[in-house]
Amino acid sequence: MIATILNKAIAQGIPLLFGSTGEILTEKSGNLNLGIPGIMYMGGSCGIIGAYLYEQMVEVPNAFWGILIPLLASLIGSTLAALIYSFLTITLRANQNVTGLALTTFGVGFGDFFGGSITKIFANGGTLSVKTTADFFKTTLPFADDLGWFGEIFLSHGFLAYVAVIIALVAAWVLNHTRVGLHLRSVGENPATADAAGINVTKYKYLATCIGGAIAGLGGLFFVMDYTGGSWTSGGFGDRGWFAIALVIFALWKPNVGILGSFVFGGLYIAYTYIDGLSRSAVAIFNMLPYVVTIIVLILTSVRNKKENQPPASLGLPYFREER
Repeated sequence: MIATILNKAIAQGIPLLFGSTGEILTEKSGNLNLGIPGIMYMGGSCGIIGAYLYEQMVEVPNAFWGILIPLLASLIGSTLAALIYSFLTITLRANQNVTGLALTTFGVGFGDFFGGSITKIFANGGTLSVKTTADFFKTTLPFADDLGWFGEIFLSHGFLAYVAVIIALVAAWVLNHTRVGLHLRSVGENPATADAAGINVTKYKYLATCIGGAIAGLGGLFFVMDYTGGSWTSGGFGDRGWFAIALVIFALWKPNVGILGSFVFGGLYIAYTYIDGLSRSAVAIFNMLPYVVTIIVLILTSVRNKKENQPPASLGLPYFREER
């Protein structure tokens, strides 16, 4: 029973890990992208649309193309969404909060329109399903069943789950142990000083935001292809995008800490399903727990006021080179 709960918590947390890792990279550049929920939604919808079109073109789907096409579709869709945000906030210096919220609305509308259109026009029985392609994403390690509870908890997930952990670890290493990470953190802390030191602030902001958006989009792809088994439901992604943003604060802007945090959030998200007899209000309280935990962490870090646990100093502020 405990192994099953932990397994489900990890699976539930993987989309949050993708989203939080992408947002951490974005925020390290000084951009506050509240459009992450919409980007994750677009990543999932583009991925499943790509998978559906591929299945319609071939009689027997191939594992290589069945994985590559949805993956590329997801990355392209989420990167374009992040590029829109970057152009508006970096080049045109639009308000980051308003732009991010607008992007979330756009992303949800995009997914519901195109995913819903394909469902109504092409899908049988009113349900869009790409189970054959999704099975490629859900394939687990062949020896997982032979390792008992360890295999059930940690090794019985699709490859994207391990990709999420690897990306988070690589992101943490790049931020803390490379010149690129140092430059990126400098841009987020004080873009004027970074610019004076010869660092291309605009380039770093664009790259961090677009790469972060692409990573976040994979969270949506994991949800629709692995977690739900290749089925599309408008609004089915729920509030996971906002949980991913909350996880950034919980993880103290550290991608490696976000790995553990995502599993904690995943467990809190599904905890109520294992408790019998809960009322609707009690379920709502359980759904609030990740946000409550985040607020507690935010209060504690604010009281301790350690520099390494604080957000980038220029987070959310536009940079005007002329004012340097």
